[in-house]
Amino acid sequence: MYLPKHFEGDEAIGREIMRAHSWALLTSTAEDGAPFTTHLSLLWQEAGGPHGSLIGHVARANPHWKLFMRPAESLALFWGPHAYVSPTWYTPGVKVPTWNYVTVHAYGRPQIIEDTQGALEVLASLAREYEAAGPEGWGLDRLPAGNAEAQTRGITVFRMPLSRVETKIKLSQNRELADRERVIARLEASDGQDAQGTARWMKRVLP
Repeated sequence: MYLPKHFEGDEAIGREIMRAHSWALLTSTAEDGAPFTTHLSLLWQEAGGPHGSLIGHVARANPHWKLFMRPAESLALFWGPHAYVSPTWYTPGVKVPTWNYVTVHAYGRPQIIEDTQGALEVLASLAREYEAAGPEGWGLDRLPAGNAEAQTRGITVFRMPLSRVETKIKLSQNRELADRERVIARLEASDGQDAQGTARWMKRVLP
């Protein structure tokens, strides 16, 4: 992606965004060169290579998994808070609107996990991650004997070792400090969670 130096985030920040905002877009290239995209949850794990890996699954009926065997890399897109920025929030002058946001592009070749035990381990990891904050803590052991194994026949489970990770934190770093502080104040005054989240990120990168 287009990534000016002053908007570049390091890989540690990228991992933080992927963990906190794991609802992602996975895009692969079809045989005709067109992109094929699936909305899904992808969980980042440290294992699998120098940049870690992502684990997830798609429905067996979804043809996306058939593209995993192609030589081209897939792209997993994650995004965190984002918000419109009005030029009226800046100090007086000739200025224009923009949009502040944080995002991660993670690249790699998904590898299908063929064995049932390996697939169950991925599903168990996903359940532990997303059930951790819940009061009941659902897990695969709640299913009848043999049911989890049967369920794997309807999905394709995969691991995607990451070859590179691009992190973009576009948070008005190219503006004067006074403008940045005024934008933060306006976003903090908003009722929107994205606006308030963007303000928190902007504070993190203040000089």
